[in-house]
Amino acid sequence: MVHIHTEGVVAASQQFAFDYLSDFRNAPDWLFGVNKLTVVGEVTSGLGTVYDGSMALGPKTLHSVVKVARWEPPILFEHEYVSGFAVNSTWQVNSVDSAKSEVVVDIDYNVPGGIGGRVLGRLLGPLLSMAVERSRDTLRDRIEAAYQAVRST
Repeated sequence: MVHIHTEGVVAASQQFAFDYLSDFRNAPDWLFGVNKLTVVGEVTSGLGTVYDGSMALGPKTLHSVVKVARWEPPILFEHEYVSGFAVNSTWQVNSVDSAKSEVVVDIDYNVPGGIGGRVLGRLLGPLLSMAVERSRDTLRDRIEAAYQAVRST
């Protein structure tokens, strides 16, 4: 298993940050390497939403289907692996003050067992860590720009 943890502060209210972050239809705008992400089924937001996605990571494309398995607005949501590349994630938004929030992300990528899985984990770990850190920074910029646009109207 490869575990990635990242956190950062965004200049946006907790509710705004949660709403933007938890709507994964926004993810291609900020999630590094995502080249496909679509909602599957009739539930388009919240608990039970299923996403079908692909992520280019170097020369490899990872395909995964995940569903929202936990939903506690405006604080927390979790994605649970359904099929494809096994990935589970927890996304938490904590209020710092009325105009700032802390976003805490934990992502677990499950790689196959045995020697091949350990080698794959060692190869993917640094790439995935870099992708998550880059995504965190882009996400912060996107949330802050969207929040400022809403506040200025």
